[in-house]
Amino acid sequence: MASRADNIASNLSLANFSKATELKKRIWFTIGALIIFRFLSFVPLPGINPIALKAFMERNSGGILDFFNMFSGGALANYSLISLGVMPYITASIVVQLAASLHPSLASLKKEGESGRRKLNQYSRYGAVFLSLLQGYAALRNADVQGFAIDPGLLFYGAGLISLVGGTMFLLWLGEQITSRGIGNGTSLIIMAGIVAQMPMFFGNMFTQYGTGAIGGFTVAIMIGMVVAMVLGICFMERATRRLLIQYPKRASQNGMMQADRSHLPLKINTAGVIPPIFASSLLLLPLTISQFASSSMTADSKVGAFIIGLNQYLGHGKPVYMILYAALIIFFSFFYTAVVFNPEETSENLKRNGGFIPGIRPGKNTATYLDYVLTRITVIGALYITTVCIVPEIVMEQTGLRFFFAGGTSWLIVVNVTVDTITQIQSHLLAHQYGDLIKKAKLKGRMR
Repeated sequence: MASRADNIASNLSLANFSKATELKKRIWFTIGALIIFRFLSFVPLPGINPIALKAFMERNSGGILDFFNMFSGGALANYSLISLGVMPYITASIVVQLAASLHPSLASLKKEGESGRRKLNQYSRYGAVFLSLLQGYAALRNADVQGFAIDPGLLFYGAGLISLVGGTMFLLWLGEQITSRGIGNGTSLIIMAGIVAQMPMFFGNMFTQYGTGAIGGFTVAIMIGMVVAMVLGICFMERATRRLLIQYPKRASQNGMMQADRSHLPLKINTAGVIPPIFASSLLLLPLTISQFASSSMTADSKVGAFIIGLNQYLGHGKPVYMILYAALIIFFSFFYTAVVFNPEETSENLKRNGGFIPGIRPGKNTATYLDYVLTRITVIGALYITTVCIVPEIVMEQTGLRFFFAGGTSWLIVVNVTVDTITQIQSHLLAHQYGDLIKKAKLKGRMR
């Protein structure tokens, strides 16, 4: 029989949404913050020649610049105030999270609860400032070397660094405001907004090529069907879990009877999330971009020039060598990051401390071994799933010559995950609002009696 909470959740409607004034304020605040983010992506840095910048981006398309430009929502292509986006903070957070799993002193902070989490977040912010300085200087130096800086002097570097670091810090503050006063995770929504902003360009290019006869109607139908299939598949796999039965000793209930408590330990199929494709893409695109920059000053007659040209051919998008290396790195990072974020020994000790156990498995070391065995098996499925999501778009882009508005499977995963999490939070707010109405009605009836 369905519970009262299930009945309330099934009755959520637009009428209930119109009554949730606090939720509407949160949604409007989130939309306003994302509009500010999109506006800043078109405000250029001082001292940048837009015509020379456009020519440079066209020459170097397909490298790591496109990868970072995707996450910045096109801000890097404009060399705007927020060209670095939130990627320095994401990178710093990943490094701090890995260090917290490996370093004893940082690992102790994770066990301190909310205060430890705040300290780790502060370390991530310090790391974001440091990485913003490094990446900002590299971006300004690139503008100087490539010739689209108007007056590359000391003032250009000073004003540019202040603008880039300030833009990244402003985005972090804006993301925190969305998290606290809006709906959903602010940083994730900013990344998703930057990716989705390229959607009209994708559909525009696709229908333009269809109008000129470059692609047929069958190809357009395949592309649209693939988008729907990928979204449904990602939604299913991201919510899929392996639930392990956890049993606790018999305890006295309110009726004086002894009864055993049961719960479940959910293990996600994709424990690593979007980290594996991000790391794999970065590692593969870095040598490709370096070789593209170097090939402009070398000729094919020299051995070094011939090697660089061959490297560009083999590591290009859709090439067999690129696909094999991409898949291998995704699988490697899936297992590596899963081992970092989930510790079977720590989980087994927590279960033993609370008196819980898996039926048929002895507490302690045997439980840790069993958890590691189950986690390894489901990680194989998760790694194959992420690899499929990332490789299939590469194959389609190579065969059709049409680039997705989502530049690969990484952005597919980000957009669908963030959308599902945001919708879940909206439903939670609506459910809490309905519970509040029920409590008010119950109090009113009590007073009337």
